[in-house]
Parts: sequence; C-alpha cells; structure tokens
Amino acid sequence: MSGKILIVEDEPKLAELLADYLRQSGFEVLLVDDGLTAVPAIHEHKPDLVLLDLMLPGKDGMEICKEVRRFSSVPIIMVTARVEEIDRLLGLEFGADDYICKPYSPREVVARVKAVLRRGGAAAESNHGLVLDEARYRAALHGVDLDLTAVEFKLLAILFASPGRIFSRDQLMDRIYPDERIVSERTIDSHIKKLRKKLSLAASDEELIHSVYGVGYKYELPER
Repeated sequence: MSGKILIVEDEPKLAELLADYLRQSGFEVLLVDDGLTAVPAIHEHKPDLVLLDLMLPGKDGMEICKEVRRFSSVPIIMVTARVEEIDRLLGLEFGADDYICKPYSPREVVARVKAVLRRGGAAAESNHGLVLDEARYRAALHGVDLDLTAVEFKLLAILFASPGRIFSRDQLMDRIYPDERIVSERTIDSHIKKLRKKLSLAASDEELIHSVYGVGYKYELPER
C-alpha cells in the first residue's frame, strides 16, 4: 500500500517515530507541527490521509477537522490523549473517519491508516462512475461533466464523502456557509434540486441523492 500521509503533531519525537513506521510501510510522509499551518498544508499537498492531533498550538484538531470538511473529504484520523473527548470522537461528529488514543503503538497507527485507506479505496471503486476533482471543483458522472456551481459541488462532496449518512438541512447549511450568513432551508432545497437535475442529465435512470422526509438528504448508490 502507498499514499501520502500528513501528520499534524506538535511532539517532534512522536511525529518522527510515526513517520519512520509509515515510511517503512511504503508511505510518503509530510509533517506539520502546529494547527495554523495544517489547513494550508492540506490545500498545498493534497494528502491521501491526515493524522490529526487533537491538542495543537494555534488551532485545535477539532476546529481543523471542521474546516477541512468544508472543502475536502480526505480521510482524517484524530489522535487524542484527552479521555474526556472520547465520547465526542466516538460519534465522529466533526467529520473524522477514525480516532486513536495516546499512548499508542506506532504499528497500531499504521494498521489503522491502512484500514481507513482500504475503506476509501473500496468506496472509490464502487462509486458508480461519479468522480470528484476537489482541486478544480469539477465533477463527472459516467464521464459526463456535470458543470456544477461551487455550492452544488460542495453539497455533492459532503454527501458523497459519507454514503448512507443523512444530513439535515441545518448541517448542510453550516458546512456550505461557514460564515454564518442568513440562508433558509429552502436555499438548500433549491441547490439540491438543481444538483439532482444535473445528475439526472448524465444518468436519467439513477437516483444518487435521496430525500429523507422531515430529516434531510443522503447520497446512496443505486442497487445493482
């Protein structure tokens, strides 16, 4: 297995130890030691997975995770020594894919990294012809360019990153409009309607975005 792993960790010895184990397993490793440079590093290097410490100088891991989820579905494994945060991480309410508690075995971390990447790879192989290019805000279904607006692309990326998960309109508004501008639920409904129309033009016999009455929306692959 190979890929690019970004380690966001402010303990240099721990970061280097973990980097050595990951390199021995065939991964390319990048290191960041504070919270303020984590998001710019993800933009610049586009890692395949992020190992993100919870307690960081400048900005904590949960804030970074929420910020990253506004523009990317890159797998994130949270790392924490704070036992009181475990319940929140168990729910993965901040968009993380997994979590690891300190102290940990580097071998365990490598195994978790491989497991999360395998899950992501399986999802990518079974995405039924939908391809998202987050760097260019472009999406295609079965090779047909969907010609999405920035908001439509963000909506699709959020839903696509968590197949089967139901997102409420409020959750989608929080992610799409992080500046807390005043928008109504009808705004989300309108964007979803336009997004569905563009998806149907590329594949009229498939429904990828489903409404859950009284709750919200989810992305789900059609049954074969």
